[in-house]
Amino acid sequence: MMTTYLERASHALALVCRVVAGIALVALLAVTIADVSTRYLYRLTEGAIALRVTGSVELVSYLMLCSLLAAMAANVEKSQVVVEAFSHGLAPAIKNRLHGVYLLGFAALGLVLFLGLVDSAQSAAGHGEVTQDLRLPMSPIYYAAAALSLLLGVRSLIEALLGALFGRDAEVSHGE
Repeated sequence: MMTTYLERASHALALVCRVVAGIALVALLAVTIADVSTRYLYRLTEGAIALRVTGSVELVSYLMLCSLLAAMAANVEKSQVVVEAFSHGLAPAIKNRLHGVYLLGFAALGLVLFLGLVDSAQSAAGHGEVTQDLRLPMSPIYYAAAALSLLLGVRSLIEALLGALFGRDAEVSHGE
C-alpha cells in the first residue's frame, strides 16, 4: 500500500518535471531560432532590417538551468551507473537496495541546492539584484531553481525509500 502511494507520488512529480523541462527546452529553442533568424535577416538585408533578440544569451542560460534541473528531477531513478565489478553477483533486490541508498545522496544534494538557492533568492530580493542584460529581478529566477532543486530532492528521497526499504526497481515499476 505504502509503495503504491510513493510510486504514484513519484510518477506525478516526474510528470510535472518533464512538462517543465519540455516547456523550458521549447522556449530555449524558440529564443535561439529567433536570435539566429534575426541576425541572418540583418546580414541578408545589409542592415536595413535590424531586429534583435535582446538578452538572448541570458534567456538561454536561465532556460537551460530550468530544463536541466527539471530533467534531472524527472529522471533521477535512472541516474545510477551500475559498476558490474561490484554488483555482478548480487541479487536484483540487493542491487535495487544499493541504488536506493545511492539516491539518498541525490536527496541530500537537492536539499543543499534548495537551501542555497533560497538564501540567494532572499539576498537578491533584499539587494535588488537584477540580470545583466534584461534587468530582470534575480530572486524569481533563484526561487524557480530552488523549487526545481527541491523536486530533485523529493523525488530522490521517494525513489531512495522505494529502493532501499522495499527493494523496488524504479524503471520496472514506472513502466518506462
